[in-house]
Amino acid sequence: MHRVYSGAAIFDGTRLHHGQALVVEDGRVAALLPEAQAQAQAQAERTVLNGGILAPGMIDLQVNGGGGIAVDGRTDVAALRTICAVHARLGATGILPTLITDTPEATAQVVAAGIAAAAQGVQGFLGLHLEGPHLDPRRKGAHDAALIRTMTPDDLDRLCAAARTLPALMLTVAPEAVTPDQIAALARAGAVVSLGHSDCSAAQAQAAIAAGAACATHLFNAMSQMGNRAPGLVGAVLDSDIAAGLIADGIHVAPSVLRIALKARPRGVFLVSDAMALAGTDLTEITLGGRRILRRDGRLTLADGTLAGADLTLPQAVGVLVRQAGIAPDVALRMATADPAALIGQGGVTGHLLPGRAADMVHLGSDWTVGAVWRGGQRLQ
Repeated sequence: MHRVYSGAAIFDGTRLHHGQALVVEDGRVAALLPEAQAQAQAQAERTVLNGGILAPGMIDLQVNGGGGIAVDGRTDVAALRTICAVHARLGATGILPTLITDTPEATAQVVAAGIAAAAQGVQGFLGLHLEGPHLDPRRKGAHDAALIRTMTPDDLDRLCAAARTLPALMLTVAPEAVTPDQIAALARAGAVVSLGHSDCSAAQAQAAIAAGAACATHLFNAMSQMGNRAPGLVGAVLDSDIAAGLIADGIHVAPSVLRIALKARPRGVFLVSDAMALAGTDLTEITLGGRRILRRDGRLTLADGTLAGADLTLPQAVGVLVRQAGIAPDVALRMATADPAALIGQGGVTGHLLPGRAADMVHLGSDWTVGAVWRGGQRLQ
């Protein structure tokens, strides 16, 4: 049975379409047609949306938890399933659950859980993001400096094995904590090596990029800034063609700086939520690694005021880009859908509403709130 969705603008992952309808059959996109032609189809069930935009389910490559559950040394398949389900209802139908700097044992536990989740086909699970522990303590942010360390040969072997087994593996590392040869080996194994939590020089960053680093983690945050004579990691990224995640909550990065970054890099920058376990809950605080994370006035912070993730969803981030930074809606939507999907090699599967792709969709209102979410054509809310 076909179902025809009409009454909203449709973003297909690349551009916005007006006066069109989306046809879904057996959980996949069948066609994008003029509304009159789609409505003429016999025996089609119909969903008429009240304005807004129908977009692909969003893809979030940095999710530290949700539903009160953090990604940590206790994470199992059930926890990953819950986190994926929470973020799907918030508009991100595909995610990389993210472990921040932790012990080798915790890392092994999360990798094992991720491999099992992939084998069991957990919906919305696209792989893992390991943010640390191979970082620079000078730019630790909310990470535990006592657990930050350089990468050893054993670490490299385990990470390469994980990259070859998981659907996708993103690794945030600082050039100070890894060698170019290690970066090259990780990239050959299929990992997306992302530079972050680093006080490196532009030259060090450029050497890491030449070795195979393909991304930067939460651009501007927890990294060496751009000066007129010392470009730092920020300058190296803006002067390169690697991808870069961006937390667009209006707090981590000022709207004017968001706008400047996207003028410098019209393509390649994508949105992340950096959401914590509080996502999808009314909790006002959690404990992570023995430290309290407080939720106040749209911010998540440690007790000393250090930002600790973000109180953000990807639809909200799109809204900030459009309303506060003046970014065109199709550009902002692409940064939350097609671009992150392509970075992890999933562009042919998700992040688009094109014939043959899964009908993972989110309906956004004019205020960028989530009206409804579908996965495989089945409505989740």
